Amino acid sequence: MINKVILIGNLGKDPEVKKLENNNAVARFTLATNESYMDKSGEWQKLTEWHNIIIWGNLAERAEKNLHKGSTIFLEGKLRTRKYTDANNIERYTTEIVGASFRILDKRDESHHPSTENISGGNNVDNHNYDQRPQDNSDDQVDDLPF
Repeated sequence: MINKVILIGNLGKDPEVKKLENNNAVARFTLATNESYMDKSGEWQKLTEWHNIIIWGNLAERAEKNLHKGSTIFLEGKLRTRKYTDANNIERYTTEIVGASFRILDKRDESHHPSTENISGGNNVDNHNYDQRPQDNSDDQVDDLPF
């Protein structure tokens, strides 16, 4: 059985980070993904889906330092649905994505990140990969596809 989510999107707000009693950090933010489609009249439409993201520990602290509203990220995680009771004592459910790693895809700001010339002429990318999973180096071949 597999429970894996891969998203590329933009943060809807700065991460909200809290420290729990055990000093463990938890961060919450929303991530927007976009999908384009052609409607019946031949016009292109854009559909935005909002995802609730939660991340824990050192990854949450890294998110607090490095992610901001509008940041574009590649996020890997898993779906989790949980039950809670609201203020009116009604049981409700929410589905969120528990992030295991993220990579910042924003263009580098050259005033803050000195960079070498990009030969392809494309944009420089902030290539920090933040992962709270243990690294598995047993297979050194890397697949360029995210699935």
